Amino acid sequence: MAKKVTRVLKLMAPGGKATPAPPIGPALGAAGVNPGQFVQRFNEMTRELNGKVVGCVLTVFADRTFDIEIKSSPASVLILEAAGKEKGSGTPNTAKVGSITREQVQRIAQAKMADLNAGTIESAMRMIEGTARSMGVTVEA
Repeated sequence: MAKKVTRVLKLMAPGGKATPAPPIGPALGAAGVNPGQFVQRFNEMTRELNGKVVGCVLTVFADRTFDIEIKSSPASVLILEAAGKEKGSGTPNTAKVGSITREQVQRIAQAKMADLNAGTIESAMRMIEGTARSMGVTVEA
């Protein structure tokens, strides 16, 4: 018989360096999960990412056990990393912070393909380009 799911949480944390400090700890405590156990398992699973922000889906069961599903990094983090910037523009239409190439967009789209609802790599690339534009990062041909 399958376990009864009580909650599903979506969290973002630095890979291999998560701590039970806020905001992760209180969210886990409210869901009935031991923050120490979660942090230990999460850091084990994401050790090779070394501080890169990673998304995860945490499924909490009625007996207080949980499953962790690691997702890829957010597109915005990958775009900023490719552009070599710390943050995006506050006014993306007027102030541009950097640029990336189509090849970089394609690599980001391939990395995110499992998490996107795109049928082809071209449509995934258009999604990534739209995210880049909204952050003030231009895409060069």
